[in-house]
Amino acid sequence: MPFTELGLAPELSRAVAEQGYETPTPIQARAIPAVIAGRDVLAGAQTGTGKTAAFVLPILQALSQSSGGHTPRALVLTPTRELAAQVAESARKYGRHLRTRICVVFGGVSINPQIDALEAGCDLLVATPGRLLDLAGQRAVDLRGVRHFVLDEADRMLDMGFIHAIRQVLKLLPDRRQNLMFSATYSDDIRDLATRMLRDPVTVEVAPRNATADRVDQQVYRVPKEHKRHLLAHLIRDGGWHQVLVFTRTKHGANRLAEQLAGAGIATAAIHGNKSQNARVRALTEFKTGKTTALVATEVAARGLDIKELPFVVNYELPNVPEDYVHRIGRTARAGGAGRAISLVAPDEAGLLKDIERLLRRSLSVTANPEFVVVPEQRAAHGSGAPAARAPQPKPQSPRHPARPSGRSFGAQRDRRRWGSSRG
Repeated sequence: MPFTELGLAPELSRAVAEQGYETPTPIQARAIPAVIAGRDVLAGAQTGTGKTAAFVLPILQALSQSSGGHTPRALVLTPTRELAAQVAESARKYGRHLRTRICVVFGGVSINPQIDALEAGCDLLVATPGRLLDLAGQRAVDLRGVRHFVLDEADRMLDMGFIHAIRQVLKLLPDRRQNLMFSATYSDDIRDLATRMLRDPVTVEVAPRNATADRVDQQVYRVPKEHKRHLLAHLIRDGGWHQVLVFTRTKHGANRLAEQLAGAGIATAAIHGNKSQNARVRALTEFKTGKTTALVATEVAARGLDIKELPFVVNYELPNVPEDYVHRIGRTARAGGAGRAISLVAPDEAGLLKDIERLLRRSLSVTANPEFVVVPEQRAAHGSGAPAARAPQPKPQSPRHPARPSGRSFGAQRDRRRWGSSRG
């Protein structure tokens, strides 16, 4: 079924075609007609299957069919700045042949330009909860005219503790409105929220709950924690990787790993909540354009990063919440493409791996470690930090393998001695 058979206006079909899309994804094919019909929708689909277009396109159509005033008539609430920016960018692309006014507001940047944009008039508003409530508190935005409300990545909203903010936002909206909830995963808490918020919704699930994309090749390397960065550097260099998104659990860990990879000669940047918005945008831009090879991110980047044809995602540390694994690896294999998701699992993360496998209802393939070199830490120039490790004698190099920094080589045999089996 082509997009032209979904009931979209010619201006929208034209914009979709200009983006290179001819056939809707399953979530788009089922959700778009329901939204156009005015129904509330509870939709779940694998990350990277086109959820944004599934609600943006029909909302743009509804807005174009009625005259607007000065205040927003549609509101999309997202958990992160990156996702808000992505949704707004998609809305502008799809609405390029319409006269719809699109605004995006989020924290981390000055509020004054956002107030100015709202004062100039807005039809579709994309927002994060905190900044939206700040603007409402200053009476800079009036939500009483909202007729279409979207809760995007609803489960992440709850994970990040936004349930109170969501309830506050709902109080600012009119009772008569269309409600849409979109997410890659659905917990019981989310379904409870849907029961209270949605009216006789159409439920659209195009894959089993919490499923990952079929075209993601998922692999596990079992490796001691202290050797993870050395294995990662080896995989990037020897595999000729040009673009890899690496996830850590903490901001400090992201900064440290970025420095370590850069020290290994790999162009790397970090992105997390402590970075300014300008720094985050710059890091993403350099990563998308190929100026940096590795982007090290915390969970803030698990939602909202839409990088075309991203080939590799690495879980440097497994997430504490198993559902976040689905969102992390969903950054690859988007829009029907293929990709690889690699997890580096230390002995103390075995329980987290079991939780993920339980969620996925499948075991993940364990791959034998390749031979890689562990480079000893160097003492900081100012004398602080941990003592430098004693470097062993370098190994003789074969003509097939170029010389590497001195260090210890680890591979499948040593790994099996530590873990007992490469299949465990």
